[in-house]
Amino acid sequence: MPVRGHVPEKGLRVSGRPPGVGRWGWLGLLTLCGLVDGAARLTLPAVLGRSVDALTTHGRAGPLLVTAAGLVAAVVAAELTEIIVTGTVVADRTSRLRRRLVRHILAVGPQGAAKFPTGDLVSRVSVGAADAARAGPAAVDVAVAVLPPVGSVVLLAAIDLWLGVAFLAGVLLVGLVLVTFTRRSTEVLSAYQRVQGEIAGRLAEALAGSRTIAAAGTRRREQRRVIAPLPELHRQGRQTWRMLSRAAAHTALLGPLTQLAVLATAGLALAQGRITAGELFAASQYALLGAGLGGVAAQLAVLARTRAGAARTAEVRAVPPVSYGRRRLSAGPGAVELRDVSARVAGRDVLHPLSLSIPAGGCLAVVGPSGAGKSTLLAIVARLREPETGSVLLDGVPVEQLTSHALRSAVGCAFDRPVLVGTTVSDALGPGLPSDQVRASATATQAHEFVSRLPRGYATPLVEAPLSGGEAQRLGLARAWHAERLLLLDDATSSLDMITEHRVEQALQRGARTRIVVTHRAGTAARADRVLWLDGGRVRGLDSHRNLWSDPQYRAVFT
Repeated sequence: MPVRGHVPEKGLRVSGRPPGVGRWGWLGLLTLCGLVDGAARLTLPAVLGRSVDALTTHGRAGPLLVTAAGLVAAVVAAELTEIIVTGTVVADRTSRLRRRLVRHILAVGPQGAAKFPTGDLVSRVSVGAADAARAGPAAVDVAVAVLPPVGSVVLLAAIDLWLGVAFLAGVLLVGLVLVTFTRRSTEVLSAYQRVQGEIAGRLAEALAGSRTIAAAGTRRREQRRVIAPLPELHRQGRQTWRMLSRAAAHTALLGPLTQLAVLATAGLALAQGRITAGELFAASQYALLGAGLGGVAAQLAVLARTRAGAARTAEVRAVPPVSYGRRRLSAGPGAVELRDVSARVAGRDVLHPLSLSIPAGGCLAVVGPSGAGKSTLLAIVARLREPETGSVLLDGVPVEQLTSHALRSAVGCAFDRPVLVGTTVSDALGPGLPSDQVRASATATQAHEFVSRLPRGYATPLVEAPLSGGEAQRLGLARAWHAERLLLLDDATSSLDMITEHRVEQALQRGARTRIVVTHRAGTAARADRVLWLDGGRVRGLDSHRNLWSDPQYRAVFT
């Protein structure tokens, strides 16, 4: 059942896939190549055996040798095609899985993505998707690899029943080894990938806080923290190779023993006149071919890795995307109403039930100590997270009933440490918007002057635009400026000097949009219509700044 507001993957094209060839078409071709390869390998010993008999009996075997040459050519052609098709399928599937994962991660929103560390998510998209993409070819490889041993049993039994019995005994022992290996290797590889993701997560955290680490002089301690899981990764890796080596050793021992048993039985059958010299030659080749079941261990290891990768990607895709409604906003000024809104994180109440109304065009300042629930409240109003209870209404419409476009067009968010996304400065301020609209928002937020001084102005690549904290905040404000009804400012002017902040606030007042402002500055709270004072997720006060100022505990919030 499709999720409302979720864009389906239908019609998604990847440049590496030729038109008209689907994933199942490629896997079908891969299976066909494997069957041709296996059938040719199984037929070749019989043809060569008959050639031996023909040479010893008639002295000529030209047609049979030509057939054998054709079978060898078929094997070579099938294997070359398998290599090309496997590369095509894996590259195509990897690209598609990564695109779907990225789209899904963005669709689940900040609350859903927070279930996984950032570095772990990157690991799942890069490594996990690549491993999962091999699932189809790996399954085909394992299935086709079983064909020669099974066919060898049947054909050996057709030559002589006791040859089939001798071979089957060895094959069953090898199969038991491989089943045990597959079960254990899947568990170990899952643990290996989990630890790998944990290291990637810690590294991502360290890179994000590299300036703080350098300034605090904690580089060595942070190095130890990032690589602390390496011994566990090493242990899981050693266990994987130990299991693979054991499986290879067992199959390497059982394979020759199986061949020896078949050859001994064939020699006895030849001496008794039950088989010919050519059939003895064919039996030796089938024993050699069937003993190749040991090589399935490596293919099973690949299959186990794909299963582990598929499980890790499935965990991400199991997080439901944010669902949007179908309603749009009619003409309205931007009135906001909160009805019994609350929030919990890890079983702890971070915002107790809260109800309030903000009139259209009004300004509500939200103040309180760290951990009071201020940012959580703004995230709920912006629908960046879902409330535990209650609902938020914008101009009388519950925000969860709005379409994604209606909600994001009406509500804009600016943060204390904005992350600017895009190729150029212009992209970061308003992707797809007209240049005059982008410039107007930059002018209103006092950003136009310093942007104009950049090497290429608004076309300057973000990576080439050195920005101070205050400049980044002004660009973040400019990005949110396009909101039509409601602006949510989460300490978004904390890095601005007093004069710049005052000019920005004047521009905000002229915009006549409703504003909810998280602030730690008394002056900003004083200019708001009302102040919501939070402490420990509870409302301590809801009044004007002037009336609240008489409380010494309120004044302590700004010290």
